[in-house]
Amino acid sequence: MCEDFEKAINGLHASEKYDIYITGSNAFLLSSDLATLFTGRTFEIKVFPFSFKEYVRYFDLSDRYEALSSYIKEGGMAGSYLYKDPEAKYDYIADVFDTLIVRDIRQKYKIRNTQLMDRIVDFLMDNISNLSSARNITNVLGSTNEKIHHTTVGSYMQYLCNAFAFYKIRRYDIKGKKYLSSNDKYYLSDHTFRYAKLGTRNMDYGRILENIVAIELLRRGYEVYVGVLYKKEIDFVAIKRSEKIYIQVSDNISDDKTFEREVSPLLQIKDAYPKMLIARTRNDEYQYEGIKIVDLADWLLEA
Repeated sequence: MCEDFEKAINGLHASEKYDIYITGSNAFLLSSDLATLFTGRTFEIKVFPFSFKEYVRYFDLSDRYEALSSYIKEGGMAGSYLYKDPEAKYDYIADVFDTLIVRDIRQKYKIRNTQLMDRIVDFLMDNISNLSSARNITNVLGSTNEKIHHTTVGSYMQYLCNAFAFYKIRRYDIKGKKYLSSNDKYYLSDHTFRYAKLGTRNMDYGRILENIVAIELLRRGYEVYVGVLYKKEIDFVAIKRSEKIYIQVSDNISDDKTFEREVSPLLQIKDAYPKMLIARTRNDEYQYEGIKIVDLADWLLEA
């Protein structure tokens, strides 16, 4: 908050006596801002909410399946773990989102149309794992005869991603091996923000699990994309250097039709990279025509 603070930091750095860690609000202290202030002298350490593995370790839980059910509702915002009352817990989580993310974004970018920002946040929360774009959000939100321009909506969406409220996942054409420019997916930095802000409205557990897997893949250092193949969609293409994994995520695959729907896109991929279906199976890992079927709790704990 102090003018020219970077000069003081650079002075300390030049003495070569200290390891220096700079932290602050997601919105006010972006890595791009730091790169400008400290040219060539910084690198970014990405910090995520608690993973499921950290959650289990924190509470010393032994039943991983029951623990996952709790984690789906409680999420990874560790400050909320101090609250025993569920209402107080979700009030805290909602306040973290509103105060530290949305309010700071408004101040940094001098946003005047705060109602529009709130509506975009609600829309993205309500549509995690759905394809979204600035244009289709504008069409939905502008249906009340209010004049909204898609460039404004796009800017607000970018601000939310800059502050790590949401992560944008681009689409990748598996056959053509190219990135697609239209329609992306947006995932919350922590899935429990949705639960705290929107309650159980449209509580689709498949989407929540997809959000958990997306953030876990990012936490493990993968580049993450949505795969497109012959008009079918693969939930995630995870890439790390020479490693590539195709992943489908489902809540329940006990029904034969659901199982077939989930494995069908994976079976159409002809290359030799690993293919995986992650679901709440409560069973040991097994193989189906070269596809690994993995229980979600086990997969989250293996990192």
